[in-house]
Amino acid sequence: MSVTIPASDHSPLTRSRLVTDHVVPTGREEEWRFTPLDRLRGLHRGDTAFESGLHVDVVAEGLSVETVDADDPRVGTSLVPTDIISASAMATGALVTVLSVPSEGTGRAHVTVKGVGGPAASHLVVEVAPFAHATVVLEHRGTSTLAGNVEMRVGDGARLTFISLQAWDRDGVHVGTHNVRLGRDARVLMGHITLGGDLVRISPTVTYGAPGGEAELLGLYFADAGQHLEHRVFVDHDTPHCTSSVLYKGALQGEGAHTVWIGDVLVRAQAVGIDTYEVNRNLILTDGARADSVPNLELETGEIQGAGHASATGRFDDEQLFYLQARGIPEDLARVLVVRGFFADVLGRLGEPDLATRVMADVDARLGVDLAGTGLEGDDAA
Repeated sequence: MSVTIPASDHSPLTRSRLVTDHVVPTGREEEWRFTPLDRLRGLHRGDTAFESGLHVDVVAEGLSVETVDADDPRVGTSLVPTDIISASAMATGALVTVLSVPSEGTGRAHVTVKGVGGPAASHLVVEVAPFAHATVVLEHRGTSTLAGNVEMRVGDGARLTFISLQAWDRDGVHVGTHNVRLGRDARVLMGHITLGGDLVRISPTVTYGAPGGEAELLGLYFADAGQHLEHRVFVDHDTPHCTSSVLYKGALQGEGAHTVWIGDVLVRAQAVGIDTYEVNRNLILTDGARADSVPNLELETGEIQGAGHASATGRFDDEQLFYLQARGIPEDLARVLVVRGFFADVLGRLGEPDLATRVMADVDARLGVDLAGTGLEGDDAA
């Protein structure tokens, strides 16, 4: 099945499930200018043979799990690809995992996608029926060249917490499109934690189907030498009396470490009474690292509750380090505590303590400090 939606004046991108409707990017396009195309292993050409399998494991409670074909009517209902990689993933005919929570139900699922090498495509559908509550953690592991789609639909009065963890081996490549559509008075907390991989590019998008929708987007990323980690957020406020809040934080160290954060919020003329704010903060730990941060806010109406954005990129706060060292804490441990404190609010708001502990342990390892025996091993060490 193919669906084509005419592009709006504010979204000149082609929206279609057909691969042939999309152009092959050259790197000169605004949406691709930060991405090193030569490191995508041909994903952007639209002719990738997705021959490598994925191991998909789902541990679920309180929700149904189905594996369906790509032509199932629930696939592509809310996510229509805007780039050739997303369209390629949807057109492969690969099996799709569908998670469903019944009306007024409560469910939780942990989905592990493990790459086994070579190019692969994945598609996850999450449907939360009206007045239901669900938590879904999607974890990426192993090695792969992955084109991945995730589409989420949150019914009227429903709540969804969705967290995507990119914990790839160092040679992983992952381009993902994540879309959520909110019903009346629905709420989503969407988190992205990106630590592994050679090149990871995730594009979360929020749309509203009725007034009262609330979206909170949280992100955390840590790039080491040579890693390229890119997150491109788009919140489309086309419905009155909805809210959005975006907070992404990143740390970088090592020669050639590169992060990109693009935050686009569009408030259309009919979206009166909305409230939106987006923030990106980057902490550069060494020379040779680069963080690009581009917040964008477009307002077509002034009849709103509030709108704003902020971005900052800087190095260690010398006063913080001095304060800790003056109290007898060695410099290497003091640096770890500063980074932990930098990430603590994002991890705390995600509400997953076990996951926070894993992330903090990864951060400690990257900074070359073992906190075992110091009494600071917990996720609230900062």
